[in-house]
Amino acid sequence: MAGALEGLRVLDLSSHLSGPYCAMLLADHGADVIKIERPGRGDEARAMPPFVAGESAPFMVWNRNKRSVALDLKSEDGRRALQELVRTADILIENFRPGTLDRLGLGWSELSALNPRLIYGAISGFGQTGPWRDRGGFDLVTQGMSGLMSVCGPANGPPHRLPIALSDIAAGMHLAVGILAAVEARHRTGQGQQVEASLLDSAISFGVYEAAHVFATGERPPRIGQSHRGSSPYQVFQAADGWITVGGAQQNFWEALCRILEAPELPADPRFATNRDRVANNAVLVALLQERFRQRPSEHWLDAFDRVGLPAGPVLDFAEALSHPQVVAREMVVEAEHTKAGRTHTLGVPAKLSMTPGSIRNAAPALGEHTREVLESIAGAAA
Repeated sequence: MAGALEGLRVLDLSSHLSGPYCAMLLADHGADVIKIERPGRGDEARAMPPFVAGESAPFMVWNRNKRSVALDLKSEDGRRALQELVRTADILIENFRPGTLDRLGLGWSELSALNPRLIYGAISGFGQTGPWRDRGGFDLVTQGMSGLMSVCGPANGPPHRLPIALSDIAAGMHLAVGILAAVEARHRTGQGQQVEASLLDSAISFGVYEAAHVFATGERPPRIGQSHRGSSPYQVFQAADGWITVGGAQQNFWEALCRILEAPELPADPRFATNRDRVANNAVLVALLQERFRQRPSEHWLDAFDRVGLPAGPVLDFAEALSHPQVVAREMVVEAEHTKAGRTHTLGVPAKLSMTPGSIRNAAPALGEHTREVLESIAGAAA
């Protein structure tokens, strides 16, 4: 079955994670994504360990469903070939520092003149405007600047980076949404436009509770460890044999939780009567609940919570998560045949469309694997 974006041609000039992740989202839903890489080394992510048969496993995860063309954009021939590709493209994605492609004559103004329907997507550390426009930015830097590191980790610990590339992935998602919005606008206007996202903007967008705190009080949100700013109890608890998560803040869930924990005195305690009360007294409440959770194994608690519909779950490591029956049933781990690495695994498509589902059709390409094919069929040029 055809993907929802079949018929859209995307030129992916980006590297590392944010831009390639955006292009991957479009590719998964049927777009023809042509990854433009420099000859010899290609995308810097190709050097990221661990490796399978010499191929980067991380690179393979977020570059599936693409074709690879090796072009030297610093050469006249390379620039000319890209310009020919642009004439047939719907979308271009890049994550160079602002101004880099302008200096090569390949910026928005030049390429939109070649193809007025082109949607030009750009990701950068800090955006195309503002005093930090020209600075380079990585996920580490923008997690620190966004406030995220100030509220993550133990309450009395140092700033803590969540070891997941949050701002990279979020910037890729935001750019994909913006690009698809621009595609819809093009249906009405016939014109393309520039779309941009930044790692810092994307990291800032995560702070919804924290921003609300600042807007309402004018004060810095405190670091609260595993607690939730607006819900209680809503966090991790240690059972007799491991850790579980429990979302028991909603009043009916709170009352059910107390029945299961055999703690009828807690709902009657004025400190815990409402969610607002429980948030204010969360530290005391958690200590009381934790004593009871340690008395039984995880399976006991999770089965009891499931019977009454109280949201809860186990805390899994990534190996356990990727083999969990629910994850497998949702096809979030799939296989793909790689040219060099053979049969490999990759992550599945999270957005499920009923009529035009996304799919993993091809593994990530080898560097320059499709150069001749693309240049001859699309640009009419010899490889």
